[in-house]
Amino acid sequence: MTDPHSAERAFDAAPATDAAAALLFRLVELGVRHVVVSPGSRSQALALVAAEFERRGAISLHVRLDERVAGFTALGIGRETGMPAAVVCTSGTAVANLLPAALEAHHAGVPLLLLTADRPPELRGVGANQTTRQPGMFAPTVRFEADLPVPEAVDVDGTHEQSVMLRAVAESAVAAALGEGTWSPGPVHLNLPYREPLAGALPSWLGVPAAELHTAPDPDPDGPPVDVEPEDEASGALYQGGGGIGESDVPAEPEHAPFVLERGPRTVVLAGADAGTDAEELAHVGGWPLIAEIVSGARFGRQLVHGYRALLRDPGLGGRIERAVVLGHPTLSREAARLLSDPDVEVIAVRGPGEPLNLNGSSIAVDRIAVATGDPDRAWLGEWMLASRAAAVDLTPPAPDADGLSSAEPAERLGAIAAELQVIRAPLDRTALVDAVWRATWPHDRLVFGSSRLVRVADEVLPGKKVPVHSNRGLAGIDGTIATATGIALASQSGSGAGVTRVLLGDLAVLHDVGALLLPPHEAEPRLQLIVGNDGGGTIFDGLEVAGVAGAEAMDRVLYTPHTVRLEQLALAYGWEYRRVTTRSALDQALTSPVGGRQLIEVPLER
Repeated sequence: MTDPHSAERAFDAAPATDAAAALLFRLVELGVRHVVVSPGSRSQALALVAAEFERRGAISLHVRLDERVAGFTALGIGRETGMPAAVVCTSGTAVANLLPAALEAHHAGVPLLLLTADRPPELRGVGANQTTRQPGMFAPTVRFEADLPVPEAVDVDGTHEQSVMLRAVAESAVAAALGEGTWSPGPVHLNLPYREPLAGALPSWLGVPAAELHTAPDPDPDGPPVDVEPEDEASGALYQGGGGIGESDVPAEPEHAPFVLERGPRTVVLAGADAGTDAEELAHVGGWPLIAEIVSGARFGRQLVHGYRALLRDPGLGGRIERAVVLGHPTLSREAARLLSDPDVEVIAVRGPGEPLNLNGSSIAVDRIAVATGDPDRAWLGEWMLASRAAAVDLTPPAPDADGLSSAEPAERLGAIAAELQVIRAPLDRTALVDAVWRATWPHDRLVFGSSRLVRVADEVLPGKKVPVHSNRGLAGIDGTIATATGIALASQSGSGAGVTRVLLGDLAVLHDVGALLLPPHEAEPRLQLIVGNDGGGTIFDGLEVAGVAGAEAMDRVLYTPHTVRLEQLALAYGWEYRRVTTRSALDQALTSPVGGRQLIEVPLER
């Protein structure tokens, strides 16, 4: 007798929905807590299952109209949490828009799951609407990829082999995204073709752990053999791959014993993007100078070198370096790149996220590091610390003249008042801007640097401070800054997390990612401050060689690219609070006032 519930389930069910349910729930079981959806018809089953998980409180769901924004939002979540967020999109150009985020995730070592819906295989290459060859689109960057079979079965109880296969793929995907084996963390691509009906009723077993689902009992070993009818072969091939990234990207087998740094060579520790606190600890244990980029997360400690660019150029210091131990991905200065490219310098690069470092062709990549016993070279460290103190920039605003302000002499008192007013009314420059943002940020906050002129100014002048810093320096692109920061804010503030996420960027970085300003009205607003240094274009080129080659007209036309966008109207159109500040006191007040949502703070700057 046919179970009436099974018959009813088969009538309104869809294989696409059952497949989406099996895949997404296993991802949730494995720790995925954020799903970013860009709406589309072919991906509707995935989106509707994600919406149900949001209703149940199992995930945080973020809806973004633009797939590029969606990709970078997920990237920011992965940056902050260390766990991949899943991005869901429809077929065609929607998939291609995920490529910038996938490239950054690959080069920066950020876990990311790309779930791309697709037409069935028979529609590829025959001119079907919204159909291109999606399998392999991310091959040079992904840690794992699979072009899955088209779901054909309605899974009544959650035990169908189709669901079992999808759960296994989910496990492989998460493991690969987290850097299983010798891979670093990075992007994973699951291509998911569906036929109509593209969505149906949610299965009753949705959310039930696989171990609790009913399965058929094992056959009696003493009974007669049971013939099993072979099932029709699912259409579409299960293609799996580990990506086609270059040979130089492939790490060697992990080492079990740490690489021991012997005493003797004149050594510096160089901390690039995402190096983290390990760099400071290594410098402390070794007794070596610490050169830490502002985006390293290691710019603190007693051995931190101030004004490192000039000191690396100094033949008496930088010219005498014999060994550089590198953590993270240095990108902000030519001096550091020149040091790491020097064939006469021994470069020890600690493997971390992204590609192995080997600018001089003979760098040694290591997994772990230890410092040999013995006395540090105190003379070498002392020379660097003495030069560092001399190079440090004191950005402390001048204290008010208390004696003058309280003087009984009118002229003296008026002079002190005039001096104080002059300080208060002084226009902001780039140095004062980066200093104000740095001072306002604390360990419970997050600070995100865009790839603009301001991050280089910050790297040159800011002192040490132990605060969480993020920046997309994997490829150092201008794109996706606001979306990445939004993902960081959403992840760091989930579960009533404290703090504010501040983003320091230029005007062109804002305009490049303007779509990320849009937030659905029913989604909670993160505490997010965009501090925009607006100099009317790309002034970073003014400091490059091209400025001495190009004529003024050509320079403005194709590099500086001036604009007349009114950021106030842009911010208000997208529902952001807007402030325009021109003095240090006004900026300090804006940065330290309570933040309840999204703010855009515009700081006009001279070219």
